[in-house]
Amino acid sequence: MNSILIAEDEQRIAAFIGKGLAAEGFRTEVVADGRSAVEYARSGQFDLLVLDIGLPKLDGFSVLRVLRTERIEIPVIILTARDAIEDTVAGLKGGADDYMRKPFAIEELIARIRLRLRSEASGEASVLRVGELTLDVRTRRASRGETAVELTAREFTLLETFMRHPDEVLTRQQLLSRVWGFDFDPGSNVVDVYVGYLRTKLGGEQIETVRGAGYRLRAKV
Repeated sequence: MNSILIAEDEQRIAAFIGKGLAAEGFRTEVVADGRSAVEYARSGQFDLLVLDIGLPKLDGFSVLRVLRTERIEIPVIILTARDAIEDTVAGLKGGADDYMRKPFAIEELIARIRLRLRSEASGEASVLRVGELTLDVRTRRASRGETAVELTAREFTLLETFMRHPDEVLTRQQLLSRVWGFDFDPGSNVVDVYVGYLRTKLGGEQIETVRGAGYRLRAKV
């Protein structure tokens, strides 16, 4: 049975989520502030964190920053009432794995949770190599040749997707589905933004733009 940590200070919403997850067979624990969320996540007893941005004591962005700085790679799904694309990008860049705006359907949240848990439990190769690039999925370390490359959680997942499909053209929609796990706003340029981040860190020639189709990670540069 998977254990889900719910960090939500609105009691009604926390109860709504907890009841819905319990009905699907999940074990849940609810905390109402950011500091408690960090402490519980550090315990290693939870498989996923559902995290509200507007928490007291320590907001959701700060919780994410602490967890990712400490290399605590628990999957995180953000819940927020905020609409600005800047907040969405900030959450994803800060290390969130998914993002939902309130109000939401509990069925959709459960579907996204299952997707993240399946991804974590898959038996795919843990060390990927494409040309000079090496990616250790288990330790979350990336390198190009002998040089270590520091990546955010989202950048890491995007690069992992490319490295599992070297020399294949991946469309923006495929990347949204595989990396973000849901149908993001089709008008958003979040894929292009994150490809830009990877190019800056890996070298601009590593990821090729295929006009009218998508992007391709070149096995040989």
